[in-house]
Amino acid sequence: MGLFRRKEKPEERADPGREVDASDSLLRALISGTDVDKTILLQIPAVRGCLEKIAGTVCRLPIKLYRKVDGKVEEITEDARLRLLNKETGDTLNADEFWRAMLEDYFLGRGAYAYIRKNGIGEYEGLHYVEEEKVSVLKNYDQILKSYSIMVMGKTYHPFEFLKLHRRTKDGAEGIPLWQDNPLIFSVAYNSFVFEEKLVKKGGNKRGFIEAEDRLDKGAIESIKRAWNNLYSNNTDNVVVLNKGAKFKESSNTSVEMQLNENKESNAKDICGMFGFSSRILYGEATEEDRKEYINAVMSLLNVIETALDKDLLTEKEKESFYFAFDTKELTRGSLKERYEAYALGLRNNFLQIDEVRAKEDMEPLGFKWVRIGLNDVLLDVEKGIVYTPNMNAVADLNNPKGGEGNEG
Repeated sequence: MGLFRRKEKPEERADPGREVDASDSLLRALISGTDVDKTILLQIPAVRGCLEKIAGTVCRLPIKLYRKVDGKVEEITEDARLRLLNKETGDTLNADEFWRAMLEDYFLGRGAYAYIRKNGIGEYEGLHYVEEEKVSVLKNYDQILKSYSIMVMGKTYHPFEFLKLHRRTKDGAEGIPLWQDNPLIFSVAYNSFVFEEKLVKKGGNKRGFIEAEDRLDKGAIESIKRAWNNLYSNNTDNVVVLNKGAKFKESSNTSVEMQLNENKESNAKDICGMFGFSSRILYGEATEEDRKEYINAVMSLLNVIETALDKDLLTEKEKESFYFAFDTKELTRGSLKERYEAYALGLRNNFLQIDEVRAKEDMEPLGFKWVRIGLNDVLLDVEKGIVYTPNMNAVADLNNPKGGEGNEG
């Protein structure tokens, strides 16, 4: 359909401060199939709320870099890419602003694009967000050996020069905006607010028509029109004087007018559902199941981002052992009671140690390296291989059982 492709003129966009009529871009789209842009969708509170909720969650989670070495995983803390992704992008946007802009384009546009800037020796120096409307994708015609180039302001770039996030892409070059999955939901939601705005501008006055016993001359008709415009403009002059024989007959409410609030709630529920979670998340009414559903939706998005980072920000050699990952501890740690019950289970079954638990809770380590191995009082030093039984005040060396048995102190 080419939606979002054409840039609307400023005077064509919906403005909350003026009367909304059939000249507005979305209404024209419904009538004649004309294109719309993201500014229309972002006027829908449910869309804006879902984007803010998801972006706020993603921005709170730090991105880390790991490397697998001989079957073990070690965290890389000194790397320029971590600073670009978590703090300063090297652009005018900070990391928080960068990810919010990228996610907005990911959900509502053809995809999110950021230019990867390197210096002459290949070191990473910046991530520069580019509005998706300013990006042109030039594809080849081969349906098997697909390839494409990216053009920005008339300059052509290779795909590997950009960090890219695509939703439901089929070619790796462009994605499908969320709203195209079901345009009707977003159209109905937007038009509901347009309709409500028109009611407010009328000052709550009812629709109706004039009945006249005799034919009104042109002057009388023009006078009534001017008075009626003042009445429905919600200003101080809310009085209409009708000529003799003219009567106002009020029209009845339509089903849309009588169910406006119900419709808005239903629309918000449908839109949030398309983002993958319940609308109760936005209104502070979420149940535990709603929260789990929201976490699953965010985790799916994080996987998309991590895959893109691995593809676009790692060299071919690094891809053999390096990978990016979000620190989801804050997202999945649950309530205090749930966490402590899980820690107790881990300690009881010896796959967690005291200092590992304290690290997860951002507490200073105690230097306690012992693990309980039975009888409630038997302790094992896993590094030195020493077993200590406090109630017998005995130490045994597992590396030299006979020589270590019966040691005291």
